[in-house]
Amino acid sequence: MNKISANVARIFSESFSSAPHQYFSPGRINLIGEHIDYNDGFVLPAAINKGVYYAVAANKTNEIHLYAVDFDEWYSTSISEIKKLNGWKNYVLSVVNEFLLAGKPISGFDCVFGGDIPRGSGMSSSAGVEGGLAFALNDLFNCGLNRTELALLCQRAEHGFPNVQCGIMDQYANMLGKKDHVILLDCKNITHQYFPLQLKGYKIVLLNSNVQHSLATGEYNIRRKQCGKGLAILKAQYGIQSFREITTEDQVISCKELMDAAVFNRTLYVVQEIDRTKKAVILLQENNITALGKLMFDTHDGLSKLYEVSCNELDFLVQFAKENASVAGARLMGGGFGGCTINLVKEEGLTYFIAQTSKAYQNQFKLSLEPYIVDTADGTNLIEL
Repeated sequence: MNKISANVARIFSESFSSAPHQYFSPGRINLIGEHIDYNDGFVLPAAINKGVYYAVAANKTNEIHLYAVDFDEWYSTSISEIKKLNGWKNYVLSVVNEFLLAGKPISGFDCVFGGDIPRGSGMSSSAGVEGGLAFALNDLFNCGLNRTELALLCQRAEHGFPNVQCGIMDQYANMLGKKDHVILLDCKNITHQYFPLQLKGYKIVLLNSNVQHSLATGEYNIRRKQCGKGLAILKAQYGIQSFREITTEDQVISCKELMDAAVFNRTLYVVQEIDRTKKAVILLQENNITALGKLMFDTHDGLSKLYEVSCNELDFLVQFAKENASVAGARLMGGGFGGCTINLVKEEGLTYFIAQTSKAYQNQFKLSLEPYIVDTADGTNLIEL
């Protein structure tokens, strides 16, 4: 038990008389395949050793009692009166609502949760919050859902009260992560394969820019609509049903005059990124970290110029990384408009890279950089005490 889970357990014991079950629900990284989970693409995520810790117990009433440690906020309601609210409550209550919509036999419960995923960092704190509670309710009330079904329920929950029309990647990695592996997730067919993540001599470093240029829910949903428009044009031209069936970017370029500039750029990025992700799997199997890193830089270029979800701070961090010989690859990770970059850095150059980047970033933006060296982890699970 670490400090966070111990604190969650302490607060629960001070607040309630029952003995809780405890759960860990991880955040995630994504090596490559950004903004294509909702476009039927392939992605390469992994669960990480940062996440959300839960203490939950059934209370044999109709009441739900929630305490969010990171916000120092309580909320209570009747299970029959769950409704859309705001902030963190929407993510938690939407999970409960999805169990009710599915006709699952849940009733009142007491819950305390807190974690160490910085909000807005791109490590998917929302999936950590959703996944931990969903796994707990499924466990405590014997609902019988498997991990894939729980991931899909959590995706529906994020679509629900929070109204973020996300793809399946974050929730899937949260539930089906496997230590020392990445998941090649087929977002069209919702199937996966595990591949060993063997970054010998390299570490995964996340640099939190500490900026959050308001996403983004609105901009995120706009990108989805633009991709939908692009796909509709490709369907009409080529008789295809998915971006996956586009075999060359020339097919997109030939439709340029049929699309406005933004729709064309988004569509071109999606087709290029699906291709990059397929190449990345081969490079991982070959342990070709240098070539994999180049693909990551290419992804960032596409996210910045074609998909337009970067910002000055993230572009600066990636360009600075590109000029460091110890860095194989870097790019923004997550929804964009702030949050983290993900970097593959040689172990011997790690300390220097973090120190120099932090100094340059402070000088340029008068902002502190938060570095995180992360390891892969298993998906959401019961903590064995």
